[in-house]
Amino acid sequence: MLTSLKAGNTELLTDNFFLLAGPCVVESEEVCFTVASHMKELCARLNIPYVFKASYRKANRSRLDSFTGIGDEAALKIIKKVCTELDLPSVTDIHESDEADMAAAYVDVLQIPAFLCRQTDLLVAAAKTGKVVNIKKGQFLSPEAMKFATDKVKESGNNHIALTERGTMLGYTDLVVDYRGIPTMQKLGYPVILDITHSLQQPNQSSGVTGGLPQLIETIAKAGIATGANGIFMETHPDPKNAKSDGANMLPLAQTEALLSKLVAIRKTINTF
Repeated sequence: MLTSLKAGNTELLTDNFFLLAGPCVVESEEVCFTVASHMKELCARLNIPYVFKASYRKANRSRLDSFTGIGDEAALKIIKKVCTELDLPSVTDIHESDEADMAAAYVDVLQIPAFLCRQTDLLVAAAKTGKVVNIKKGQFLSPEAMKFATDKVKESGNNHIALTERGTMLGYTDLVVDYRGIPTMQKLGYPVILDITHSLQQPNQSSGVTGGLPQLIETIAKAGIATGANGIFMETHPDPKNAKSDGANMLPLAQTEALLSKLVAIRKTINTF
């Protein structure tokens, strides 16, 4: 296992878990500042290394009329402004190989969406930026198969890698988390993150809008920390019901303190053994 992983100037691998959290997509500067400010203060109190998360564009949408973003450059500039003013590292998704250099100019971690984790050109382009590359495990892949995704990044000259578990498809409209995948992927030598919100998505709804089970976020998160996940990924919003993307499975911002406090207590207990 890597003993050091930094996002910007923030050391992520400490005795505590680290956190990637923020809104699904950049909706406005106000929402981003609200979430980032709240999470920075909370994580500082709980001694959790924090990385602000926001997608500058959502390329994987069910319907053509779904909200995808406010424009790539405009959104990336907001992420950069928020994180510069608050002194935070940042993470965002990229979808095509020609987006890697563009996004790398604004953020510290490039995230590869689960559906794209086998895309060789995308992984190589992300690797060559020198940024940390967080690869989400495809809903269709075994934990063992992620070796080939990490090899593509490593063999392209970049060993700053993290892997994210975000559930496996069960039928057409549900996901399950196989917690055996966390230690399995850790054996590849990289930190493993558990996505506690996308793991509770209910895709392929007849409405064309993905559903979710946010009432189980705490359950998924507790189990992940108990299993030994190095990091937690979650999407949070001041008002999920009115969020422009993935509101059905986001954690309300007001509930983040209660959840993270419990997870810190579990990690402290685990660390005593």
